[in-house]
Amino acid sequence: MASDLERKAKDAFIDDHFELAVDLYSQAIALCPNNAELFVDRAQANIKLQSFTDAVADANRAIELDPSMARAYFRKGMACLKLEEYQTAKTALETGIPLAPVELKTKFSDLIKECDKLIAEEASAQVETESVSLERPKDSQPAIDLSHHEQTAAKPIYRHEFYQKPNEVVVTIFAKGIPAQNVSIDFGEQMLSITIDAPGADTYTFQPRLFGKIIPDKCRYEVMTTKIEIRLAKADAIHWQCLEYNKGVTVIRQATAVSSEIQRPSYPSSKPKRKDWDKLEAEVKKEEKDEKLDGDAALNKFFRGIYQDADEDTRRAMMKSFVESNGTVLSTNWKEVGSKKVEGSPPDGMELKKW
Repeated sequence: MASDLERKAKDAFIDDHFELAVDLYSQAIALCPNNAELFVDRAQANIKLQSFTDAVADANRAIELDPSMARAYFRKGMACLKLEEYQTAKTALETGIPLAPVELKTKFSDLIKECDKLIAEEASAQVETESVSLERPKDSQPAIDLSHHEQTAAKPIYRHEFYQKPNEVVVTIFAKGIPAQNVSIDFGEQMLSITIDAPGADTYTFQPRLFGKIIPDKCRYEVMTTKIEIRLAKADAIHWQCLEYNKGVTVIRQATAVSSEIQRPSYPSSKPKRKDWDKLEAEVKKEEKDEKLDGDAALNKFFRGIYQDADEDTRRAMMKSFVESNGTVLSTNWKEVGSKKVEGSPPDGMELKKW
């Protein structure tokens, strides 16, 4: 059963139905939770959906289950690059390259070189920023003797931005090198409280009243090497016009699906253009295509199209009827199949056998 779901997921990925692929891989994982191949394949689909944090989680799970799987390190490296976690990406790629077959080592090497380049650019930018902050303007006042004054550490200021999906808002705090134990985040019905005890500096706090209400129990956050990513679960299906509450802003009740290209954070235009890794993904996609099994591809594609555009009840009906009937029945009526087991119905002249 899990193998059938895996095959359908691969077909969906090949046909660019990435959301369906993730859904099918998730169902297969529920049946075979220790199959590393399923996690590494779902990571690839998540990368296509730009769900990079989920892709990293899948790659990490695949590595836990099979530490010798080169593709898991490769996909973790790609996802971390997209998250601007350059050092983490490089570490994953350097770990995976000795395990990779000869034909993949070049791809690993290219990504490692890209990591080195971006790490160097980031370090250079940091040095320039520190140099500017230490340079005293010409019209500034003479230095003050602090020998008789209390010296206090500068209060840190971290840049933040957000983007949203229909059901959640993702807030990013750009705080680099903060230990996870130094970060405290609490969620309220319409409040977000962030406290960062930055080493060698005063405590940073950010406590906005949010634009809309959230579900605290479903909210979560992750402390990374260069930033803190916070996921807020929306309580209402509204489009957030901004992060913080503003009495003068109109609330749009219907949450619209805005393309990820618009919703994703935009970075300064002065930042060097990054290498396009779509070519590498296309090659990986070709590998998956080569694995496609023989069968009535046109009919399968037709059914996948129905599944992709269907509502939740229709999807449940299709999956339940197909699985319980051993692939002989495909119903879209949940009311008809939801309360009973769907019996197999083989074509005329054929007999259904149980193995």
